Amino acid sequence: MMIQSCREYDPINYMKKPLGPPPPSYTCFRCGKPGHYIKNCPTNGDKDFEPVPRMKKSTGIPRSFMMEVKDPNTKGAMLTNTGKYAIPIINAEAYARGKKEKPPFSPEEPSSSSSSSSDDRIPHDLLCLICKDTMTDAVVIPCCGNSYCDECIRTALLDSEEHTCPTCHQTAVSPDALVANKCLRQAVNNFRNGTGYTKGLLKQVQQQQQQQPPPPPPPPPLTTACWKRR
Repeated sequence: MMIQSCREYDPINYMKKPLGPPPPSYTCFRCGKPGHYIKNCPTNGDKDFEPVPRMKKSTGIPRSFMMEVKDPNTKGAMLTNTGKYAIPIINAEAYARGKKEKPPFSPEEPSSSSSSSSDDRIPHDLLCLICKDTMTDAVVIPCCGNSYCDECIRTALLDSEEHTCPTCHQTAVSPDALVANKCLRQAVNNFRNGTGYTKGLLKQVQQQQQQQPPPPPPPPPLTTACWKRR
């Protein structure tokens, strides 16, 4: 019984409904003419015939967003329900403007930020009071609580005869009393990793600014002589 019931669903028993005439709005995808489907197109088998490019329909786009064009070869042209050709207004404006690409290897325009010194971009809390650059292995001195590069403050204390602090000038400050400032070290590392800044870059920028010749003085103001009529 199961086999007999399944025979009714055998694909052999399926009957395809014959296709009727195409609807009036249908056009052949090969020749672009109405009245027949593509499989019944009279141009089938004609090797010299060039198929008409298939046009995209403007289904779902409101008419107020479309602009009618006469040439079907216009870039972005679509076929409307009325059989006319149109393109979206947004696309028309974009095609009219054209794509502006930056030419490769073009020199960059100097920005206002490049004219300012690099120390304006470095937080002052990250600058050493001795070398005036970002701190390396930041440490805190116990006398005044200021932070320096470990090498800078140790060299300053050892070079002075009485181990004098360069900021508060307290004497007898031992280099062994320096405490590592872990929070400031992490802040310096985050700044360098985020900006790509390397120590010594600030000095290079300052040296370049010093080597540049000063701008020429402005021309003297023009004076006009006033003549009085007698």
